[in-house]
Order: sequence, then structure tokens, then C-alpha cells
Amino acid sequence: MNAIDCEGRTPREINREIKRQIEAGAPEVLVRNPAARHNLAVALLNPAKIVFDGSVGYYCGGMGDGPRIEVRGSAGWGLAECMMSGAVVVEKNAGNSAAASIRGGTVVIRGDAAARAGIAMKGGTLIIGGSCGYMTGFMMQKGTIILCGDAGEALGDSMYEGRIFVGGRADDLGNDAVIQEPTPEDLTEVAAALKPFDIPMPSRLKKVVAGRRLWSFDKKEWEIWKTAL
Repeated sequence: MNAIDCEGRTPREINREIKRQIEAGAPEVLVRNPAARHNLAVALLNPAKIVFDGSVGYYCGGMGDGPRIEVRGSAGWGLAECMMSGAVVVEKNAGNSAAASIRGGTVVIRGDAAARAGIAMKGGTLIIGGSCGYMTGFMMQKGTIILCGDAGEALGDSMYEGRIFVGGRADDLGNDAVIQEPTPEDLTEVAAALKPFDIPMPSRLKKVVAGRRLWSFDKKEWEIWKTAL
């Protein structure tokens, strides 16, 4: 495994070295002492594996299309934002807006996620092994969120065709979000998504989807829209 020591280097220098090693054919790169630096491993377009031996800062793994990134610690805001494909796995917790606007791939947070996880998702899968903060799944277009723990306030607010599976409490749903009973196919799909990451299947799952009352505007239902806005 090729290794990079972040000591004394800027994020730009670190990212250049990561890309240089990948372009040279390294299948796996170990990044030591990341010390919560921001913007690490962004815009990577190759299927190489990058392992951060410690915590990372804001926007780690953003705009990726193919790499597998592992973080042996926690991550700051904007983890994997706008990711197209690949995987990002965080061993501990993540800050606000994890997996925001992703279009594909899988983001795994083994611990807790802060507010607005999975907002504006347009595809892909977000797995949270613990609990999450408020407005998770806000304005989801498509994609799947699997939350093994408890949900914060306004879960799934104004979502569209996304799906949120919750293993714990979901006491405060957002505007137009409703709870459904998961189908056998849903349960099979969730179990298959969790298995590669050795995350136990919750004993009981709730499925949160859009109630579709906000999908089109009707002036006769202005009060609904006023509440949402």
C-alpha cells in the first residue's frame, strides 16, 4: 500500500499526491495524519481505494466518480457531496449535510450523522448506523436512506421519490412525509445493502415516503403550501 503523510502539507498538495499515485497505478493509497483537513480526496474519477488514517474535515470525497474512500475516524460537513459513484465509509460520525446531492454510489456512516443528511439526493444510498439530526432527507429527489437508529425532527421534509427506512424512532416527520409498511422486497433490499458493511439489520423498520400532496400546486390547498414554505 502506498502511503502519504499529511504532516506539513496543504490539502492541495495532498490531493495532488493522491491523484499522482492513482495515475501511476497504485490500487490503494493510505493517507496518514489527515488531522481533519478540509477538501481531501475531492473530484477523484478512478476506482482506486483511499484510506484516511484519522478524521477528515469538510467536503471529503466530494464530486467523486468511482473511488472507494475509507475514513478511520469522523468526518466534517458535506461528506461526499455531489458524488456520482463509488463508496465513502466513515467509521465514526459525520457532520451536517452528509451525502448531499449525491447521484449514485454508497455513503456509509457507522456512527451518527448530524443535521440535513441526504438532502437533495438524486440517487445512490446513504446508510447511517446510528441516529441522525433534523431535516434528514429534505427535498430528496431519488435514492435511499437507511437509518438504523433514531431520526431527528422534520424527517423527509418535502421529499419526492426518495425512500427512507428507519430502524428507531421517527416521531417528527417533515411536510408531506408519511409512514408506510415496508414490503418484503424492501426488507430484502435493505438487508442486501447493509450486509457488505457488516451492519446489523434493524429488528423493525419503518418506511418514510412522500405523501405527494406537494407534488403539484393547487390554489385550493394554499394552506398546505403555506405551511411547507
